[in-house]
Amino acid sequence: MNPNEEKYLQFASTVLTQGHRKHDRTNTGTNSIFGYQIHFDLQAGFPILTTKKVPFGLIKSELLWFLKGDTNIRYLLQHKNHIWDEWAFENYVKSADYQGPDMTNFAHRALADADFAKVYQEQHQLFCDQILADADFAAKYGELGPIYGRQWRAWETSRHETIDQLADVIQQIKTNPDSRRLIVSAWNPEDVPQMALPPCHTLFQFYVNDGKLSLQLYQRSADIFLGVPFNIASYALLTHLVAHQTGLQVGEFIHTFGDAHIYHNHIDQVNQQLQRTPKAAPTLWLTDEIKPDLADYTMKDIKLIGYDPAPAISAPVAV
Repeated sequence: MNPNEEKYLQFASTVLTQGHRKHDRTNTGTNSIFGYQIHFDLQAGFPILTTKKVPFGLIKSELLWFLKGDTNIRYLLQHKNHIWDEWAFENYVKSADYQGPDMTNFAHRALADADFAKVYQEQHQLFCDQILADADFAAKYGELGPIYGRQWRAWETSRHETIDQLADVIQQIKTNPDSRRLIVSAWNPEDVPQMALPPCHTLFQFYVNDGKLSLQLYQRSADIFLGVPFNIASYALLTHLVAHQTGLQVGEFIHTFGDAHIYHNHIDQVNQQLQRTPKAAPTLWLTDEIKPDLADYTMKDIKLIGYDPAPAISAPVAV
């Protein structure tokens, strides 16, 4: 019924039952394996999970944010996307401008203390409202540093010039599709210390064969329950968009993992998901218009057809 999703579920089951128990940056603990690869056939439907609802609207807005080269959360908040809030909020509450209640270690305290969680939610909402209402405040506290979009669209060189990696790759796909240099990297060692979060999906490479475009992603760190379903759909969508821009059909999305892990506070949720049966994969609809640039696509240009997932399964984010 859905061979792409069965591959993800087998992946999750393998890490759950065979993964090494490890400590991690978040002090949550994980079951982890190193080195795993999944091939998703994009001709067999769009590979968004059906065994739990995955928020495709958030996937679209984040990817469009990357494609614009944006690194400020204001665009995301304008599209009701709160994926990156906590890193910007942390910078704000550590600043001299913040005069509210103590927010030290807010992410972990909010999980353990219901009273504090209410205070945190109030302060977080005030922060988001001010980002949306005040452009100067957004410029100061909504910025996440030179993360994905900056590296993809404006990699700064030692000569203080910038490289638009995505535009260059698209041009190469059109003019030299057999090139083995169709690579976009987000891992810039000089910039990593300035990033709110060093890139988990570090680089991707395109491959053209028989009129089809494939993409392989190397992901150094992968949260299998919360992050990976999002990443699969995001890079499958990117493959479709670049194929659309270059006049190609889609081939495969190949997901290659470094440290792939299940957080210990996600184990019950993973077991719940593994009891569910995948449904038929939806299909992706894109506008017929070829845009001047990938940055010109909008939310209305991208739709899922026939997506009927099982209910979402909530789980805490490890930060």
